Amino acid sequence: MEVPRPLAAPLAVVPIPLVEGAVKLMFSSLLKRHPALFERLGEHKSKRYAFRPNDLPLVFLVEPALPAISVMRKPADAAADAAVEGPLFLLLALLEGRCDADALFFSRALTVIGDMEAMLALRNALDGCEIDLPRDLGGAAGPFAPLVSRTAAAIRRRALAGETVAWN
Repeated sequence: MEVPRPLAAPLAVVPIPLVEGAVKLMFSSLLKRHPALFERLGEHKSKRYAFRPNDLPLVFLVEPALPAISVMRKPADAAADAAVEGPLFLLLALLEGRCDADALFFSRALTVIGDMEAMLALRNALDGCEIDLPRDLGGAAGPFAPLVSRTAAAIRRRALAGETVAWN
């Protein structure tokens, strides 16, 4: 499932610092829950990874060595060593290790550009982290944790229902 246009369109005009602030908050929360996330990257930890959801007007650039994340508008060309393009919900499913990245790549649901070895190292690092975005984001929501977790889980279920990807 792609992000519906009416939901994605406002991101073309929302100020980048606002979007980036929210993304950095989520990224920081994720790193607190999974502090060893980037340790398994080895020599690829210094690489820059771009994530280009084809259903959003944004690009996300992750720099594990710092660790940092930045957001820019398309068609910005983020100087990245490796990049992956695909629907946002599939990219998030990859983050969680919920789907078979190879199947998505060979079915052309995802496109990988640049340093394939670095991208494979990132995929392997993510596979061992047991990331669960609804749980992890809920954990950072304080007293709203149950509501955030349930809502995020429902969005994930709906977004990935009917996807013809192989689940791990």
